[in-house]
Amino acid sequence: MRLGPSGNLFAGLDPGAPAEVFETLASAPGLRIERIVSTGQHTPPGVYDDQPQTEWVVVLAGAAELEFADEAAPRRLGPGDYVLIAPHRRHRVARTAAGTPTVWLALHWGEGVGEDGGEEDGDGTASRRPSTSR
Repeated sequence: MRLGPSGNLFAGLDPGAPAEVFETLASAPGLRIERIVSTGQHTPPGVYDDQPQTEWVVVLAGAAELEFADEAAPRRLGPGDYVLIAPHRRHRVARTAAGTPTVWLALHWGEGVGEDGGEEDGDGTASRRPSTSR
Protein backbone atom coordinates (compact mmCIF):
# COMPACT_ATOMS: atom_id res chain seq x y z
CA MET A 1 0.00 0.00 0.00
CA ARG A 2 1.38 3.42 -0.93
CA LEU A 3 0.13 6.12 1.42
CA GLY A 4 -0.81 9.63 0.36
CA PRO A 5 1.28 12.80 0.65
CA SER A 6 0.03 13.41 4.21
CA GLY A 7 -1.41 11.32 6.98
CA ASN A 8 -0.82 10.04 10.49
CA LEU A 9 1.83 7.41 11.30
CA PHE A 10 -0.39 5.93 14.02
CA ALA A 11 -3.57 5.60 11.92
CA GLY A 12 -4.89 2.20 10.93
CA LEU A 13 -2.80 0.10 13.31
CA ASP A 14 -3.99 -3.50 13.75
CA PRO A 15 -2.69 -4.89 17.09
CA GLY A 16 -3.69 -8.42 16.00
CA ALA A 17 -2.05 -8.43 12.57
CA PRO A 18 -0.57 -11.87 11.81
CA ALA A 19 2.39 -10.41 9.87
CA GLU A 20 4.48 -7.25 9.83
CA VAL A 21 3.06 -4.49 7.65
CA PHE A 22 5.43 -2.50 5.40
CA GLU A 23 4.00 0.71 3.90
CA THR A 24 5.97 3.02 1.62
CA LEU A 25 5.34 6.64 2.61
CA ALA A 26 7.55 8.21 -0.07
CA SER A 27 10.15 7.11 -2.57
CA ALA A 28 12.49 8.57 -5.16
CA PRO A 29 15.45 7.16 -7.05
CA GLY A 30 17.85 5.88 -4.39
CA LEU A 31 15.54 6.62 -1.42
CA ARG A 32 12.57 4.96 0.28
CA ILE A 33 10.79 6.03 3.46
CA GLU A 34 8.50 3.44 5.03
CA ARG A 35 6.38 2.74 8.06
CA ILE A 36 6.77 -0.76 9.48
CA VAL A 37 4.26 -2.08 12.01
CA SER A 38 5.22 -5.17 14.01
CA THR A 39 2.88 -6.96 16.40
CA GLY A 40 5.10 -9.51 18.08
CA GLN A 41 6.91 -10.68 14.95
CA HIS A 42 10.64 -11.29 14.77
CA THR A 43 13.21 -12.57 12.31
CA PRO A 44 13.57 -16.37 12.57
CA PRO A 45 16.46 -17.49 14.83
CA GLY A 46 19.78 -17.67 13.00
CA VAL A 47 18.50 -15.62 10.02
CA TYR A 48 20.09 -12.21 9.40
CA ASP A 49 19.36 -9.41 6.95
CA ASP A 50 22.32 -8.48 4.77
CA GLN A 51 21.08 -5.64 2.62
CA PRO A 52 23.09 -3.60 0.10
CA GLN A 53 21.65 -0.24 1.15
CA THR A 54 21.98 1.96 4.22
CA GLU A 55 19.01 1.91 6.60
CA TRP A 56 18.15 4.37 9.36
CA VAL A 57 15.34 3.17 11.60
CA VAL A 58 13.58 4.72 14.60
CA VAL A 59 11.01 3.15 16.92
CA LEU A 60 8.08 5.54 17.29
CA ALA A 61 5.90 3.35 19.55
CA GLY A 62 6.20 -0.06 21.18
CA ALA A 63 9.46 -1.89 21.78
CA ALA A 64 11.92 -4.12 19.97
CA GLU A 65 15.27 -5.82 20.23
CA LEU A 66 17.62 -5.50 17.28
CA GLU A 67 20.50 -7.97 17.10
CA PHE A 68 23.69 -7.48 15.09
CA ALA A 69 25.90 -10.43 14.12
CA ASP A 70 28.98 -8.49 15.26
CA GLU A 71 27.64 -7.55 18.73
CA ALA A 72 27.39 -9.75 21.81
CA ALA A 73 23.95 -8.58 22.99
CA PRO A 74 20.79 -7.29 21.33
CA ARG A 75 20.00 -3.58 21.45
CA ARG A 76 16.76 -2.75 23.22
CA LEU A 77 14.81 -0.06 21.44
CA GLY A 78 11.87 1.99 22.66
CA PRO A 79 10.13 5.14 21.48
CA GLY A 80 12.67 7.61 20.12
CA ASP A 81 15.55 5.13 19.85
CA TYR A 82 17.16 4.98 16.42
CA VAL A 83 19.92 3.04 14.69
CA LEU A 84 21.93 3.63 11.51
CA ILE A 85 22.63 0.30 9.79
CA ALA A 86 25.50 0.30 7.31
CA PRO A 87 25.23 -1.65 4.05
CA HIS A 88 25.87 -5.39 4.53
CA ARG A 89 25.88 -5.14 8.33
CA ARG A 90 24.12 -8.35 9.30
CA HIS A 91 21.18 -7.75 11.63
CA ARG A 92 17.88 -9.26 12.72
CA VAL A 93 14.82 -8.30 14.73
CA ALA A 94 15.10 -10.53 17.80
CA ARG A 95 11.80 -9.40 19.36
CA THR A 96 8.98 -6.89 19.05
CA ALA A 97 6.34 -6.14 21.66
CA ALA A 98 3.37 -8.49 21.67
CA GLY A 99 -0.07 -7.07 22.34
CA THR A 100 0.78 -3.55 21.22
CA PRO A 101 2.01 -2.43 17.81
CA THR A 102 5.66 -1.48 17.41
CA VAL A 103 5.74 1.35 14.88
CA TRP A 104 9.02 1.92 13.04
CA LEU A 105 9.99 4.65 10.60
CA ALA A 106 12.69 3.45 8.21
CA LEU A 107 14.73 5.35 5.65
CA HIS A 108 16.59 3.30 3.04
CA TRP A 109 19.08 4.78 0.60
CA GLY A 110 21.78 3.62 -1.75
CA GLU A 111 22.23 0.62 -4.02
CA GLY A 112 19.09 -1.26 -4.97
CA VAL A 113 16.55 1.27 -3.72
CA GLY A 114 14.29 2.22 -6.60
CA GLU A 115 11.29 4.34 -7.37
CA ASP A 116 8.98 1.32 -7.00
CA GLY A 117 9.28 1.63 -3.22
CA GLY A 118 11.23 -1.57 -2.61
CA GLU A 119 14.62 -3.10 -3.04
CA GLU A 120 14.96 -4.07 -6.64
CA ASP A 121 14.87 -7.83 -7.24
CA GLY A 122 15.18 -7.51 -10.99
CA ASP A 123 11.56 -8.55 -11.51
CA GLY A 124 9.89 -5.43 -10.11
CA THR A 125 9.07 -7.03 -6.76
CA ALA A 126 10.28 -5.74 -3.41
CA SER A 127 12.26 -7.77 -0.89
CA ARG A 128 11.37 -7.79 2.79
CA ARG A 129 12.99 -9.46 5.72
CA PRO A 130 11.41 -12.74 6.73
CA SER A 131 9.50 -12.64 9.99
CA THR A 132 7.66 -15.06 12.16
CA SER A 133 4.75 -14.51 14.44
CA ARG A 134 5.07 -14.23 18.16
